Amino acid sequence: MAGIYIHIPFCRKACHYCNFHFSTQTQYIQEFTDALVNEIGLQKNYLTEPVETLYFGGGTPSLLQKAELAIIVKTIKDHFTLAPQFEFTLEANPDDINPANAADWLDLGVNRLSIGIQSFQSNALAWMNRAHTVEQSHQAIQIVMEAGFEQISADLIYGTPHLTDDALIADIEWLLQYKVNHISCYALTVEEKTALYTMIEKKKIEGIDTAQQARQFNIIVDKLEQAGFEHYEISNFALPQSKSKHNSNYWNQIPYLGLGPAAHSFNGNQRQWNITNNQLYFQALKNNTVPFELENLTLSQKYNEYMMMALRKSEGFSTQYIQDVFGAQYLEQVKAILPKYEKLKQLIPTKDGYTLTKEAKFFADGIASDFFWIP
Repeated sequence: MAGIYIHIPFCRKACHYCNFHFSTQTQYIQEFTDALVNEIGLQKNYLTEPVETLYFGGGTPSLLQKAELAIIVKTIKDHFTLAPQFEFTLEANPDDINPANAADWLDLGVNRLSIGIQSFQSNALAWMNRAHTVEQSHQAIQIVMEAGFEQISADLIYGTPHLTDDALIADIEWLLQYKVNHISCYALTVEEKTALYTMIEKKKIEGIDTAQQARQFNIIVDKLEQAGFEHYEISNFALPQSKSKHNSNYWNQIPYLGLGPAAHSFNGNQRQWNITNNQLYFQALKNNTVPFELENLTLSQKYNEYMMMALRKSEGFSTQYIQDVFGAQYLEQVKAILPKYEKLKQLIPTKDGYTLTKEAKFFADGIASDFFWIP
């Protein structure tokens, strides 16, 4: 199976922390739609397997009107084989959610919504420069549930300067009260070229408190596991039968096609990424050219990506898989590093490999990088 990701590069406002590719010039949405439809046709042979997941991300996909979404979906169906009961996710912001939109999305076949709640605290939303209000967040969840959506994911951001532990717990309890079945929790990160980075550099606001973030990460894990959620990936928690198939396929390195400006694709041996400039993307597609760069992955790059992804998942990494796919020298390196993390009680054995302990999960990326093969 394979997946398709569609990047919608438009937002109403620029969130201070966001480093994803987007534009607030929404007057270009129709021109984008025309270019995207053309790209879909040009990329129709990229995937050889049926498509199991379709994911509209961004940016803010919920900004698109039903007619714009409909032509994109129709073009996908015209050029790709969709698996029966495929997962179709749409990211939506609370301020775009109303009964009419919810009905439109269901009519188009969307069967999973990912809602950018981020926080139920008004001061946190203002600090992040989010476009929606706390009241709209509450209304949005109730609307999509009443509309009939059964798979609903909500995003939370923790570790912001004004988010107390009690406020974080209140955010979690609201989602539990609504019986949302998937929750993604992201530590606030400071990325270069964002408004947040500039404000911290100029000392207009305080920086990130990593001790606070680590503490709040543990609060999230404890609260959600007690509520029956599986912590199946570092930032993701799901009730039974509610894991994100699309994102799970990323972490399991299953092929996917990325469409739209800045979208990435992976076929097992190569990665490619589209240009991160809307106007240049539009112009290239008018000339029937997909503007992307391509990288052929080396064995060591594949191994490093495997370790990075595997240690983010609850299953961890498989020593047998490393032996079979990458070879004895890679497994020897892993075995040489393992005692360090076993002594620190950060890695524990599984049936066929190792996984992170609960206490080590907040440091997953750093631990994974220690296992990297440096040519």
